[in-house]
Amino acid sequence: MTPTLARTLHWEKVSEDLDIQDLVKSASEVIAPLGPISQFAARSPWTGLERQSFEQTARRFKDICDLELFPHDSVLQTARNQGEIDLNFLEEGLQQWLNQQSFKLQRETAEQYCRAALLQDQPASSLTVLPEVKRIAKKLSSVQSVIKARPSVQTLSQRLDQSCDEGISEDLNRHMIKWCKLFLDESQAVWSMPNREEGFYHAWRRMVSFDPAIRPAARKQLKNWPKEADMALNEALTQLGIADSEVQAYLEAHLLALPGWAGMMLWRSQQQIKESSLLTDYLAVRVSMELVLIHPSLPVPKQKKEDEVLLESFIAAWLHWGNLPINAWPQLPSVEQKARLTLAWRFDKIIRNRLWMEAWEKTYEDQLMKKIISKQQTSDQIKPALAQFVFCIDVRSEPFRRKLEQTDGVETFGAAGFFGLPIETCKLESGHSHPSLPVISKPQFQVKEYLPESEQKPFYQRLHTVHSLTNTFQTMKHNLLASLLLPEISGPWIGAQTLTRSFMPRRTGRLFKNLLDKWLAKPEAALTLDRIHTSKQEIPIGFSEEEKVQYVEQALKMIGLTDRFAPFVVICGHGSHSTNNPYAASLDCGACGGASSAFNARVLATLCNLPTVRKSLEAKGISIPNDTVFAAAEHMTTVDELHWVYLPKLSDTAEAAFTRIQAVLPKVSEEANAERIAKLPALKGSFKNPKAEAERLSEDWSEIRPEWGLAGNAAFVIGERKLTRHHDLEGRVFLHNYNWKKDKDGSLLSGIISGPATVCQMINLQYYASAVAPHYYGSGNKATQTVTAGIGVMQGNASDLLVGLPWQSVMQSDDMAYHSPLRLLVVIQAPKEYVERLLIQDQNFQQKVQNGWLRLASIDPEGNWKSWS
Repeated sequence: MTPTLARTLHWEKVSEDLDIQDLVKSASEVIAPLGPISQFAARSPWTGLERQSFEQTARRFKDICDLELFPHDSVLQTARNQGEIDLNFLEEGLQQWLNQQSFKLQRETAEQYCRAALLQDQPASSLTVLPEVKRIAKKLSSVQSVIKARPSVQTLSQRLDQSCDEGISEDLNRHMIKWCKLFLDESQAVWSMPNREEGFYHAWRRMVSFDPAIRPAARKQLKNWPKEADMALNEALTQLGIADSEVQAYLEAHLLALPGWAGMMLWRSQQQIKESSLLTDYLAVRVSMELVLIHPSLPVPKQKKEDEVLLESFIAAWLHWGNLPINAWPQLPSVEQKARLTLAWRFDKIIRNRLWMEAWEKTYEDQLMKKIISKQQTSDQIKPALAQFVFCIDVRSEPFRRKLEQTDGVETFGAAGFFGLPIETCKLESGHSHPSLPVISKPQFQVKEYLPESEQKPFYQRLHTVHSLTNTFQTMKHNLLASLLLPEISGPWIGAQTLTRSFMPRRTGRLFKNLLDKWLAKPEAALTLDRIHTSKQEIPIGFSEEEKVQYVEQALKMIGLTDRFAPFVVICGHGSHSTNNPYAASLDCGACGGASSAFNARVLATLCNLPTVRKSLEAKGISIPNDTVFAAAEHMTTVDELHWVYLPKLSDTAEAAFTRIQAVLPKVSEEANAERIAKLPALKGSFKNPKAEAERLSEDWSEIRPEWGLAGNAAFVIGERKLTRHHDLEGRVFLHNYNWKKDKDGSLLSGIISGPATVCQMINLQYYASAVAPHYYGSGNKATQTVTAGIGVMQGNASDLLVGLPWQSVMQSDDMAYHSPLRLLVVIQAPKEYVERLLIQDQNFQQKVQNGWLRLASIDPEGNWKSWS
């Protein structure tokens, strides 16, 4: 038997014994899929771990990568100083925790120690080095069987760095970043990575033997490496000596070393079947590279057992928090000494910070409860509305809705911003279509804009001219000879643009927009709403007649608008505008991959105006008056304006409503801007013209914080608008209309929980993660970010692909947080039995509540508040 054949048989045998694909899939739960930044979608970093409790996950990440998932002491202290934490709730949480423990210690002694540990400063480090403390610790070896340190999970390269300060893990990361950038590049590289259509592992294997950054011996070893990724990964793990029982934890540690690049590989693996094994490729490359980098140092010295913890720190804690003189410790019975040390071990930093955060969350819940319950409307009789507006549940809609509702005859509703339409959109000015629905779902229909043949050619000629200028500039930029002439040709224009954009951003932005709009002169386009037959492989274009009625009925029921229609009904999508901002998509819809929902609003409004749809709806019990007209608008969140995107011929009553609305919108916009701008950090204390300042923020290409986005989000209220209408919710609450009386079987509530509530939880946990661990789950300072490979951002030119939100999206200043890291509070206005039925039927939601991934409360018909968390 030849050596090559023997090796192949060995690899196949190992592959049979160890199903590497299953282990990779299980290990991938510790990271989240990361899509391109241009299609930014809010995701929880811990979606795959919700079978565990939040605390268990926090301990797991502390063990693997020394990461704190509860808010830091400084954040908690600031919240306490600002009156956001009621200490009565902290005491309540402490008592509940003590009730769950069993100590051979007086309850009063345990309470005093724990209370002091929560409220007082940390013990001085000098206490642990006192000779008396060390002598006491040496005599307490009997407690080691009870008190054990939780073992950390490290890769061999990390372990070697820790023991020998080799820097191999950093070297490994640099290599992986280099190969990932080459493989994943979408727009920046002029020369693509050869053979990348064959997959990441195969492309890497063909090129790595020519990499001068690797030792010749390592290149030779990799040249004869297995041809398949799973075999290569198995071989590397075998040569590294990783036991079968430790493989999954070892792979998790490698994935968490660069969660951004690994997350992008995971996302790509979920998009196409041909790339389904991409994460296995990534791990095969990484672990193989680790093997050759540490090969001269094999075998790596075994990790020292950390079973014995430093008892000195626990003794010092009792001296500091237990008000126990050092000479009194030896006088204690051994049983009590053991009990005191066990309490100090259990009541660790994770528990203390958890209790503080829960007290913060309960304080917010209590404040929200008092605000809502105090002014509940008891009368169901509401004057007929002149105009009704349907907004997205986005927290940024709440202040605008509140200002708009101050106008007599205006009523607003809240619903998920894609309005239940699972569509892929294609606009005239765009050369491609994109999904316009939450990323957790897939589009089922395509809707396109189109023009009559007589208007197509002139418009597309103008559009082609604009695109040609951009393409010519890029072509010259990437051409060796042409790039030498480019500065001479474009210098005057770019120089003038730089000056005007820097010193007059608002006027310059408006000028360029007006010029572009005037040149393109986009005609009013029609929509492909009627079904167009396509091949079986393609998404259908347009809807059948039955589907039109189905989606309109579904949307109106979800909105809660099935009767008492106003003459003028406006479906409002939302979008944003900012300049020179890699995170621009994150300010559009956080659920829909950065897509504006204005297109969905227009589609729904157009469908609602169709006579055939209205006739079919009437047969289903939804009667829309003849004089009611649906229109569509876009709420621009950076400037708090409504832009009309679809305004059909209006009836007389609708025209009167529209005229009235047009008259009040400037004031609404001004007041909403004044409230929102005041919360943004600024060089000036106040602004005489908030609207002008908002426009400047959206057009200034040096502005790092054009708006706050969804920062501050804390609750999701599912109920009638009259429950919250007269309250200032500070732009922190997602608002979804719901009337339990029209939902006897609970299907509407179930749909809201499985759809919008799930998306809001993702948004909430992404902001939470970016606030509590900005160095790991955030993306650092916007001013020092580098857009890489056309897919994301890095800090510098060799960092992880950053997975979360920028520092400026969650922090007010270097030492002051703006976003409060609280888990989402879901409040349901419905009878108790409705909530109980929901928890029984939706096991996934019940698991999230029980494991602490979100909190749940309800308001029954009598106005009683019940906390289910």
